[in-house]
Amino acid sequence: MTQQSYYDVLVIGSGAAGLSLALELVEHIQDISIAILSKDTLEAGSTQHAQGGISVVLGEDDSLASHVDDTLNAGAGLCNPEIVSFTVAQGPDRIAWLINQGVPFTQQFDGLGHLTYHLTREGGHSHRRVIHVEDATGKAIIDTLIANAHRHQNIELLERHILVDLINGKKIGLSSTRCMGAYVLDRDNAKVKVIRARFVILATGGAGKVYLYTSNPDVATGDGIATAWRIGCRIANMEFIQFHPTCLYHPDAKSFLISEAVRGEGGKLLLPNGATFMENFHPRGELAPRDVVARAIDHEMKRLGSDCVFLDISHKPADFITSHFPNIYEYCLELGYDMTRQPIPVVPAAHYTCGGIVTDKNACTDIEGLYAIGEVAFTGLHGANRMASNSLLECLVFAHSACQHIIEHYHTTTVPQTLPEWDESRVTDSDEEVVVAHNWDELRRFMWDYVGIVRTTKRLQRAKHRIDLLHSEIQEYYSHFRVTNDLIELRNLAVVADLIITSALLRKESRGLHYTLDYARTDALIQNTVLVKSL
Repeated sequence: MTQQSYYDVLVIGSGAAGLSLALELVEHIQDISIAILSKDTLEAGSTQHAQGGISVVLGEDDSLASHVDDTLNAGAGLCNPEIVSFTVAQGPDRIAWLINQGVPFTQQFDGLGHLTYHLTREGGHSHRRVIHVEDATGKAIIDTLIANAHRHQNIELLERHILVDLINGKKIGLSSTRCMGAYVLDRDNAKVKVIRARFVILATGGAGKVYLYTSNPDVATGDGIATAWRIGCRIANMEFIQFHPTCLYHPDAKSFLISEAVRGEGGKLLLPNGATFMENFHPRGELAPRDVVARAIDHEMKRLGSDCVFLDISHKPADFITSHFPNIYEYCLELGYDMTRQPIPVVPAAHYTCGGIVTDKNACTDIEGLYAIGEVAFTGLHGANRMASNSLLECLVFAHSACQHIIEHYHTTTVPQTLPEWDESRVTDSDEEVVVAHNWDELRRFMWDYVGIVRTTKRLQRAKHRIDLLHSEIQEYYSHFRVTNDLIELRNLAVVADLIITSALLRKESRGLHYTLDYARTDALIQNTVLVKSL
């Protein structure tokens, strides 16, 4: 029997949500032991790639009520107003916490010569309220929080460890379904570990890699959503996948996002002939909500048979562009595009999972002892379409809520001394890895073709047929061979794809990010799509 690791808190995911929760906990509980697991390097998650910033009410001309209204409008009727108000109200305090952690937000001098934080504006916002660090906010946050985590001896950072499955009371013959730990694959020695924990937090991010084209990093394979579903958590609103309107279109520009702030600062979307078109789709033009902009681009590309459209901010002064978007400018220049002189080619790509694991205000899931924070969770904040830069705000606010809830229950919670070992006595090493690679490619391609920006019932039914066949193939493979990182990710992607397809088939209307030609109108009845697994 192998030795089992124990931590008071097991955080699965090393993005803004997981790191901020861990750092808050060590501030309040002196002797706590925390493990933060990252399936790759600590910086490999989506937070690192967040360019725009964090939406928060800081300007004198802005208000909490305005931020709430903008979020509700973007969410197309499906936001939970109580959760929206709860989240927005905590924004200033959470930003103050990040500033105290050392995040160097961009500053400027106001008209009176006072140094203030620079705020930009993005799609769906009626005011400038996006605080940022130039055009690389996520990187600055991650670099700061990781550095701080390294300084705490109570926090152990475990890279290249991927979640295989969660362990609850039923695994050891108890009537309780409480989560007590996890099976985790150490990718470097190919061994599955058992980790016991009083509290388990899923902060694994979204599932953008279920699509062929995505702005997400390679690690975004829906691991948390899939494992939570398998253990019995409700999953909600998975049909609402946000496609970011503007990813750089270039064979060497893998998943490179062109920040919404480029449009916020005056960038115009152009057809290949140089004509503007967004005014034909929405009164706010380029600053319309993301679902509108993505569908407009998709429509024009299909109408013209074009591979891309173009984003042009070259009418602005060159020093304005290079100072506001230094990283985007440099990267585009490396690929031959000078955005101070010419438009840059862009296409929509899968960007954000608005649905996820159902949680309450404390980030608690349906399973006692299991929390979900960040993109992996469904809190009710985003509704049918996430407003730009509300995602990092959600990470911070619900990490704080989870922290408070854990503190409240910390001294009254225990777990058993041992949990069941991982059983691989009846499996062998695979000599058919090509099967995994083939299934991965097939899944991502039919999800893009059949479950993309514009959907039909027939396309969704085709996708459902394919995912049912893939499920059986993957399960047979999983049952006979030792687990690998690629197999775990493929298994999880198949679960998430099925959840997206099933949810999309259940929604007989078009709303927010879910647009179907067969039900083009929006129903008067407003309801979430909540899936419940029969165990």
